[in-house]
Amino acid sequence: MFKENLLDKYKSAKNKLILLDYDGTLSHYTAFPEKARPTPQLLTILSKLIHKSHTKVIIISGREHFDIQKILGQLPVDMVAGHGEISRVNGVWTEQFVNHASWKNMLRSFMNRITLSCPNSFIEEKQNSLTWHYRNVSSGSGYYYSRKLIRLMEPVIHSFNLKILDGNKVVEVMPNEIGKGKAVKKIIEQNDYDFILSIGDDKTDEEMFETLLSNTEAITIKVGKGSTFAKYKLKNVDEVLMLLEQLSAYD
Repeated sequence: MFKENLLDKYKSAKNKLILLDYDGTLSHYTAFPEKARPTPQLLTILSKLIHKSHTKVIIISGREHFDIQKILGQLPVDMVAGHGEISRVNGVWTEQFVNHASWKNMLRSFMNRITLSCPNSFIEEKQNSLTWHYRNVSSGSGYYYSRKLIRLMEPVIHSFNLKILDGNKVVEVMPNEIGKGKAVKKIIEQNDYDFILSIGDDKTDEEMFETLLSNTEAITIKVGKGSTFAKYKLKNVDEVLMLLEQLSAYD
């Protein structure tokens, strides 16, 4: 089993990096993102991991920085927010990407049109991205309208150097220069890690897994079903927490 091998590698490593997505990885999805609050169990596990010697824990999320700060900011943990547009190191947030987002009005008009046709869907606007959520829509209808939205946007995104992330009940548009893969590449270039654990569940995490694909020190784990660049899979959030709890218990 890969878990036993992972635990052995973690125990023997001298310089460890743990990269963790939040939604769908550390916390179950909820009807509305603001409802996905951390459990006491999660906070305890993260606190133990953060304070372990020679272990760097980084939360790498698509949420805006003030949002993930509100959720986990009480912990002394480094963070990457907005898929890499801004990062927190030693409690200080620093922008990694600045974009005037002149493209938003056009893309928002497409999303507004689909939202009017698809009850219970909604748009979330972040500093450098637009996201259409359909988690609260019946599966067949939500999928149908998500394909329609993607078809509407595809002809124009290239002229703005954008990309579409077809995620877990979300369709997100952002500049090509932003991505978890680019953020992770920068992180691992800054230090010599002999153990890297990366866990995520969504299409946005695939860029992270792909970046680490050839790294022999990296163990990548996808949460849930579907094709992936990750080397291993866990079924759900509960299995992730169980694995992290085992790591946190190591001396």
